[in-house]
Amino acid sequence: MSPIAAAVNAWFRAEGRDLPWRRPGFTPWGTLVSEFMLQQTPVARVIPQLEAWLQRWPSPSDLASSPAGDAVRAWARLGYPRRALWLHGAATQIAERHDGVVPRDVDALLSLSGIGDYTARAVAVFAYGERHPVVDTNTRRVIARAIEGQADAAPPNRRDLAAMDSLLPDDDVDARVFNAGMMELGAIVCTARSPRCEVCPIAAQCAWRAAGYPSYDGPRKAVQKKYQGSDRQVRGVVMAELRATHRPVTPAEVRALWPDAAQLDRAIRGLLADGLAVESPDGYQLP
Repeated sequence: MSPIAAAVNAWFRAEGRDLPWRRPGFTPWGTLVSEFMLQQTPVARVIPQLEAWLQRWPSPSDLASSPAGDAVRAWARLGYPRRALWLHGAATQIAERHDGVVPRDVDALLSLSGIGDYTARAVAVFAYGERHPVVDTNTRRVIARAIEGQADAAPPNRRDLAAMDSLLPDDDVDARVFNAGMMELGAIVCTARSPRCEVCPIAAQCAWRAAGYPSYDGPRKAVQKKYQGSDRQVRGVVMAELRATHRPVTPAEVRALWPDAAQLDRAIRGLLADGLAVESPDGYQLP
């Protein structure tokens, strides 16, 4: 095991946060649900939602037997509600193709609705102990700083997996711990804006620190447009209204939600196209 992997693993075993999906006996289905919820949503908001979700739908088959609209409603304010539709679709596929058991093979996971390379590898590693490199935003930042001497990571690239794989311990258990440890290190120590180098377990090996913390001058990720006044905000307003009732929301009620009629119409068309809303003679409702 490399000095970096040994230091990260020792630190994580001592300092890693106690999170539900890290506890012994947590199910593969719970791991899959947590990975869907954790995409672009803070841990503190996910934990209560995850617990409520797994209490209501403790298995993929339980969720598959419920209407997709129930999943969207239960998603509440986690954001990006298409994730709820994708998770419902994945649960249905697991029930139909895999006898209700979350698959452990990366390719089988990739064939499920809404699952990309990161989620497939995360489930295989954290639910089943398979040896694969798992790379998220936090991992990429730690590698960029410690190995490449850069203040930040370049936009995501397939090379990220190779970089992580080159650091991954050979032992399956150590590899699993290292994957989690690198993510944790980036989340709570090697943060984007205020890295805590004084408590970092790999500060002595960090190329960025050794170089004197040079500023990042590489390619930048696209900056997301502001939320206030955006089409995303209008979609959120409409979705909140649809979630709040079990009857169709009338066209008149929808029109009262937002002053810009053209923007509202654009948001509704998008929700219908994404399957997050359906139109009936009486108005709009969840699927």
